[in-house]
Amino acid sequence: MAQFTRNNRIDPYKNFKFRVYFAGMPDPIAGMSKVGALKRTTEAVSHRDGGDNSTPRHSPGTSKFEPITFERGVTHDPAFEDWANLVYSTNGDASVSLANFRRDLRVDLLNEQGVIAKSYLIFRCWVSEYTALPELDANANATAIEMVTVQNEGWVRDLDVREVAET
Repeated sequence: MAQFTRNNRIDPYKNFKFRVYFAGMPDPIAGMSKVGALKRTTEAVSHRDGGDNSTPRHSPGTSKFEPITFERGVTHDPAFEDWANLVYSTNGDASVSLANFRRDLRVDLLNEQGVIAKSYLIFRCWVSEYTALPELDANANATAIEMVTVQNEGWVRDLDVREVAET
């Protein structure tokens, strides 16, 4: 089995140890239970070189970042609801102010000891879908889940965190 060169880790990180932060906030978002995949797709643009018309060549085109879904158990913390309400109001479009509807997020992946192993910064996110309450079922023994789907304009790995994970 191949070993990771940075910290001699043999097995992959567990996917249930993570924290999500609004950029600039010291505390993580409460009750976070699931984060969707960070997915980027780059379009392939086909073209032909001048003297070789029989073989198409491919170059990278524009990149697209997929929406990300965040889920957590319903809590008294209004963070998701307040953020989602920045793009919607029952008083009509004239009462909606888009001044601060975009937020940067940070997702930290933790190792077994609870130390940050990897961190990603997600840029210019805004809520495109909000679920305040799931379908309620009195017979089910499940947790009520609040969900937001956010559009984003890209993400990068936070390389400053690498030094923390290596020590």
